Amino acid sequence: MGINYADNVGLSRPQFYLLVMSEETKVLYNAQCPVCRFEIDHYRSYSQKSDLAIQFDDLNSDALSAWEITSDQAARRLYVEHKGQLYSGIPAFIMLWCEMPRYRILGRIVDLPIIHWIACKVYDLALAPAIYRWHLNRQRRT
Repeated sequence: MGINYADNVGLSRPQFYLLVMSEETKVLYNAQCPVCRFEIDHYRSYSQKSDLAIQFDDLNSDALSAWEITSDQAARRLYVEHKGQLYSGIPAFIMLWCEMPRYRILGRIVDLPIIHWIACKVYDLALAPAIYRWHLNRQRRT
């Protein structure tokens, strides 16, 4: 469940949350997906206005080559890299939210054990597959 703070960064939870906002983080998302683009554009705008060190990479650009995953894998879920550690799905959202002061409390709430478990199940079994199928259907039409 939740992010294992000791394994991922060698810090306790309070130290982890202080560190997260100071380290550069990279986000890989699908800019061709209207849902993904809408959400990530909001985070990017907020990050730029707040001068946060978050890099946003579109999987449909040359930036994908820097990630060690395929475009199909990337289209299936959100990926975030922080301090060389790759996160996907809900842990990736938690990492991203903890980077942004406005969303830090959301990251902490979603990382609570029962909420984390429910969020992972909903994302992994319903939301991510539905968005991915929608992505495949859009690709077939073009």
